[in-house]
This record gives sequence, structure tokens and C-alpha cells, in this order.
Amino acid sequence: MSEDSEKEDYSDRTISDDDESDEDTLIKFLDEDIHHCALLTADALGDPFFPRTTQILLEYQLGRWVPRLRKPRDLYGVSSSGPLSPTRWPYHCEVIDEKVKHIDWTPLFPEPVYVPTGLEIEPAYSNTSEDTVVYLAEDAYKEPCFVYSRVGGNRTPLKQPADNCDNTLMFEARFESGNLQKVVKVAEYEYQLTVRPDLFTNKHTQWYYFQVTNTRADTAYRFTIVNFTKPASLYNRGMRPLFYSEKEAQLHRVGWRRIGEQIKYYKSQQGRDGRQLFSLTWTFQFPHSQDTCYFAHCYPYTYSNLQDYLSAIHSDPVRSKFCKIRVLCPTLARNMVYVLTITTPWKNADGRRRKAVILTARVHPGETNSSWMMKGFLDYLLGDSRDAQLLRDTFVFKVVPMLNPDGVIVGNYRCSLSGRDLNRNYTSVLKESFPSVWYTRNMIHRLMEKREVILYCDLHGHSRKENIFMYGCDGSYRSKTKSLYLQQRIFPLMLSKNCPDKFSFPACKFNVQKSKEGTGRVVMWKMGIRNSFTMEATFCGSTLGNKRGTHFNTRDLESIGYHFCDSLLDYCDPDRSKYYQCLKELEEMEKHMSLEKTVDDSDTSVIEIAVDLESSSRGSDSSESNDCQTYLVQLTSQVTNKKKHLKTKKERNAAIASHQNATKEVCGEDNEKQILGETSSDMTDTRSDDYIIDFFRRSLPNQSLARTTKKAPNCLLKTYLRINPAACPNLQSPQKSWRELRNPPFVTQRTIATNASEWFQSVSHRSLESLSPLKDPKKNKKHPSCWATKTKDVESFKSKSETTPATPETDSETINSNSLGTEESKQHSSQKVTPHAPKQKREKRQQSIGELNLRLKFYKNK
Repeated sequence: MSEDSEKEDYSDRTISDDDESDEDTLIKFLDEDIHHCALLTADALGDPFFPRTTQILLEYQLGRWVPRLRKPRDLYGVSSSGPLSPTRWPYHCEVIDEKVKHIDWTPLFPEPVYVPTGLEIEPAYSNTSEDTVVYLAEDAYKEPCFVYSRVGGNRTPLKQPADNCDNTLMFEARFESGNLQKVVKVAEYEYQLTVRPDLFTNKHTQWYYFQVTNTRADTAYRFTIVNFTKPASLYNRGMRPLFYSEKEAQLHRVGWRRIGEQIKYYKSQQGRDGRQLFSLTWTFQFPHSQDTCYFAHCYPYTYSNLQDYLSAIHSDPVRSKFCKIRVLCPTLARNMVYVLTITTPWKNADGRRRKAVILTARVHPGETNSSWMMKGFLDYLLGDSRDAQLLRDTFVFKVVPMLNPDGVIVGNYRCSLSGRDLNRNYTSVLKESFPSVWYTRNMIHRLMEKREVILYCDLHGHSRKENIFMYGCDGSYRSKTKSLYLQQRIFPLMLSKNCPDKFSFPACKFNVQKSKEGTGRVVMWKMGIRNSFTMEATFCGSTLGNKRGTHFNTRDLESIGYHFCDSLLDYCDPDRSKYYQCLKELEEMEKHMSLEKTVDDSDTSVIEIAVDLESSSRGSDSSESNDCQTYLVQLTSQVTNKKKHLKTKKERNAAIASHQNATKEVCGEDNEKQILGETSSDMTDTRSDDYIIDFFRRSLPNQSLARTTKKAPNCLLKTYLRINPAACPNLQSPQKSWRELRNPPFVTQRTIATNASEWFQSVSHRSLESLSPLKDPKKNKKHPSCWATKTKDVESFKSKSETTPATPETDSETINSNSLGTEESKQHSSQKVTPHAPKQKREKRQQSIGELNLRLKFYKNK
């Protein structure tokens, strides 16, 4: 460790003396002295007898100076004599003196999402000088970057909002976490709003939180925010804005609730820099006249709320014994970042072997739902339940409840006062620019040297997806360590089982993108923490269980903290039954995913797989063979439902021209128009013809044609069928039969996944090997009867699809009837392919096949 790192490495203890260089440092220490006598520090005397330090105080008693050690500083970061340090703002920010506070309240019933009626309008505004500007915050653009901070921000007299008439609403957002830049009155009861980007940036316009006064009851107002930048939003999925009324809170004890009608999120205009902007509009009637109300994107949780919460913990004689609050570091604006150490004080060496769990939150200031989840986690962990006591006895919890207090104070959505996203700078060495993430990483590194860290989780909010889910890391899969690859998914799966109506395991992702390598999740995983997660909570609500179609409230978000603790106990339970049960379920999920990936990635046609199965399963019994055929029908529906490649007009014209040239050369001028008329409709969809060409290429008798990448045109196949109808006695209308097979009515998307696992359980190892794509056609045995047998099976599937209704109840009956009639179909197909055909017919058939081979080779060479 270098000398600089030794000097600055105080992240796990408290802030250093260098960070306490304010002008009133000495005065503060003098005020803390209880004897009220003259005090001096040793370095103030300049005497070489005393070392240059501030830890020795000189007390003047009885005519002489008596040295003594100063009392240790408050290591817990919370002063025992009063509240925490006041919030500090950039010096140019205007801040009102009024402190905004809200009551805690939970709705009695779940609040449903908004269902569009189709009558929503999209207001379009053009900025004119006739519109009245009722609110404008220009203080945010006085400086291009952060300079310094003050308590209370700008000390000049504040500008008052315009008050031109009695019915005009009054707006205000110059309070903690507030965000509103401009308000224009475009009609008597209609207002156009603009939210402020993150300070010292020109983007990240998502968070809004403002005050409205001078209201009038029973009047429909319209509010439209016109400068959002995200194309997708949860407002398109039914999310409603939040509303708070002070009169409702005083009279009925009602707090934040979801409101709004005619809600619409839509594309509006382009900004000055050319970027596309989006607007959110809604209508609302205030419940009281002359009321003070608030609107917000999500439930506010300010830095002052956190300080009040920590002060309550520190003043509690019970909770303060096992929860120590320290200062991790100061921010750019010299606001304190707190770190909590929660564990039962150990009395012997056993406590030093406890494993550690790390939680952080609010690295993005506008994601306030992460603070509510953190509050629920701390409430449960600091409670008096037996499970909470067990957690404190088992683990050492390191908790950073607010990583970006500067951004929270000024009302940013994503960035700190450096103008950067802190969650992309965990790898940065710029300690002065990103102090909170630098000291967090340093604290975790030092903690890992002392004890094992079993889990790291960073709490976030998500603006485009519902439910609650996790992001993890799966790099161990690259090293082919399947056990570790699945173990990283066990904790999220347990959490989804403990909280099935809020947490969605299918929405979890476990990949590491290059753009996310600077996030806390990825950096901690690379440092050696196997279970490193980011937990995302939606701004809207749930689509699961009893919570489906409703918004999350603060109690729902806090309950996630309880479920997190419950899942942590399940994960570390000495009884490993739940652990191995989840591991087994993950293995089953992995099998299904591998099967689907194999089907999606395979470039082998369904008919080629069928030929491979039949050529390699001569020794298998009839049940296995028919199970394979049933699964092929499912593969057909899955393969043919893939998205088509849309060709350009130039490519389509070239394909038509080549098709016409091939028709002239093969069929002659006389039959060209007739054949083109028959095949014009087939040019729109050549997928089924490609299957048939593959079928002829692989299964015709006495054929040694190699596989080609280009497909033969439809006219060649139809010409061959017209010249030699006897060669295909069972294939009267091949185009129609394969189109019928494209979407078989008795196979649904749901039965594909379920029947796939059943098929794999019943099929033999030899049949599994036959599923792999053929790499060398010469190694496969030729079966003259294979083509006629397969054609007969196609006709049987066609007849069943025409007579069987598409119901799930008939799926099993159709499959069983197909498997019972296997022997009969084999006998019938063997009768169709007569081995003792006349010699002239065999020679004529071989001659026709040779002509087709020559034409196919000619088309390929051309």
C-alpha cells in the first residue's frame, strides 16, 4: 500500500483531520469543552517540546498550561448534543426558508393503474410572447460547473413568482429535492411545464417535484410536461402522477395518492439541440380551494428525511447498541455520506468469523423508491423479532443508505454535482470528483481483507418495466463452471418465491454488458463477491398475483426489505433443502433454455432432422419413433413462426428477374406464362418450397447430389412433378400440405416447452444424437423408402389438422392416436413403395432424376 493510500485510507473509520479544515474547527472544539477554561492546541504554541498535533489540548490552570488529550470525536457521525449538520447547496441555488414535510400514509385499497379510454388528446404548444410565464428558475444556469457550497444556498433576496390574476396557480420548487424550471400559462386552466435537467448537464429530465398553491376546487386543470427525453415510459402502461394535499393531510390524514385522468405520454417536438422530446399530459381537479398541494414522479425521500431517521436510531438506547453510524466521506458540497454497521457486538473471537452483507442505495437521486426499500430493510433488521436478532448474530451488515446526497438535495434525477453518473464510475481513481463511490469501493476492499462478503446489492428504480427484479453477473459460465453459474441465480429465485406478487424472476438478467462495467454490481463482482446484484423497483406497480394492475405504495416498497431479509435467511439456512430445491429448478430451467436455443440457432431444416431421425432409429421401438415425429411437428411450428427477412425492392426485382430467366431456360417460351402464373403467388413466401427442395435433395433414391446453399426455384420442382407424376404418388399438392403443417392447430406455444422436456425424458440417447445437424451427407445411409414414408406422415398430419379442433384437450388425444397407429402406417407406407416395380418404370424414374440433377447443378453454377 502506497504512502498516499495509507494517509487517505480512513473510509472504514471516520473522516480525516484534513477534511475538517473549516474556519470554525477550533471554535467548535472550544465549545465542546465542559470546563469553559482557556484551551489551546499543541501546534498553536510553536514550542518544539510539544508535537505538532491537534489531539493534545493545553488547559490553563493555576498559572500554567497543563496538557491533556482531547476527548475522542463523535465516531458515529451523529452529534449527541443536537441534530445533524444542515444541508449544503451550491452557492448559486435559490432556496426558500420553508421546510417541506409530508405525513406517512398508506391507501386503504390498492390504487389501480390508468386504463386509456381513447379520448386522450395530445396538446401541441407553440411558444409565443402572449403566453404568461408564471414560474421561471434561472439560478441553475449561473455556473457551468460546481464551484462551492453554502448552507441554504444563495443569500440574495428570492424572486417571487408572478401573480397577475386571482385564478392563476402559483408554483414553487426551490426546496429540497424539488425540480421545476419553467411554467407557462397557455389557457385559463391549462399550464405548460418544463422540468430542469440535472445540474451542470443538459439531459436527464425525468424527476419532477413541485408545489402548487392558489387552487380552486371542482375545476378541471390540465398540466403538460413537455421536455421528457425517454421514448418509452411507464406512463404509457397506466402509471399515474402522485399528488399530496396539505388540507387532506390535516383533515383526513391522507398523504400521497395516485391521481389524474386523460393521461397520455406522446412524442411532441424537437429540442434546441435537435433531440426528440416527449410530453406527459394529465387533467385533475383539486379537492380544496386555497390549498397547498404537491405533484411528484415518485414518493419523495429527501436527505433531511434520512438524517431524521439516523438521529432517531442514534437516540434509541436499544438500537444504537448494534447499529453504529459513521461518516464514510464528505461529498463535493460537503454533505456527509453515512455508513451503518449493524451487527450484534461480539464478546469472543467467534464474532470475527461472521460473514458480511453490503447494501447501498440512492446512487441515482431521482430513484426515490430505492430509499423506501432501504427503509423497510433497516426497519426490519433493527427490529426486535427473532429473525432480525438471528440476522444480526450471523452477519455483519455494511449499509450506505444514500450514496448521492448532493443530487438528492438539488433535485437531480441521475447525476451528482460533477455532472456524471456515479454508477458508471466505480472504476475511477478520481477520488475528488466521485468521493462517495471511491470510498465505498475502498471500504468494501478493506472489509474483504477481514471477512468474507457473501452478498452485495445496490438498490435502484426502473422507469420502463413493471415489478421488482434483479440484475446479476454470470461470467462464471464462460469458464464452464455450471454450479457457480446457477448459484448466482439462487438468491433472486428465493426472493421471487417469498414475494411472488411483487418480484419477477423471469425479468432478472444475468449478463455483463460492456457499457455496465463501471457499475457497482460489476465492479464488486470482479473484486470477488459472487452474489453481486442490482435490485430494480418499478416506479409503477405489479403485473403479478393479487397486485396485478395496481401501483406500489410506500408500504409495498418497504415490504421488499423484509422479504430481502427473509430470503437471506433461507439462502444461509443450515438446512440446505430450500437451497437445493431452487438449484434443481434452475437446472430444469436451463435445460428448457438450452433446448430453445438449440432450436433457434440450428440452420438445419425440419425435414433434414426428420430424415436423420429415421435413418438412425431403426433399432428403436415404435413409441420412441412416434414421439420424435410428434416433436417434429412442434419444431415445425416453432421454426416456421420465425420473423421473415424483409428484402429491399432491388433484391425483390433481382429475384423476380432470375426466376423468369430460369423459367425460360428450363420450361421454354411456350410454357413460361403458364408456369409463371402458377408460381406468382408462391414468390411471396418460398419457405415451404425450400423445405420441399431440401426434401428432394436428401431423400430421393440413388441420388448423390451434395447439399447446396442456394435453393432451386419453384418452377424446377413443379416441372419435375409435371413430367414424372408417378415418382411422387403421394405428393399431389406439396405446396398445400406444407402450408398446412406450418401452423398445426393442435400445437400451441405453451405445449412446445412442456412437451419438449417430456420428449427428452423418453427418447433414447441414440435419438438425441440424431437431432444434431448433419455435417457430412456422405456418411448417412440412403433409404429409398424414407421419402414415401415421410410423405405419408405429412398427409396423415394434414388430415388430422383438418378434422381436429384447436383445443388443448385434444392435443394429447391426437398425439396418442398418432403413436398407436405407428405399425399400421409403416405397413401402409411399405406397400406404397413397391420394391418389385417393372424394370422400365425404374429406368424411366432414374432418367428423370438425372435430368433434375443436371438442371439443379445448372442453376447452382449460374
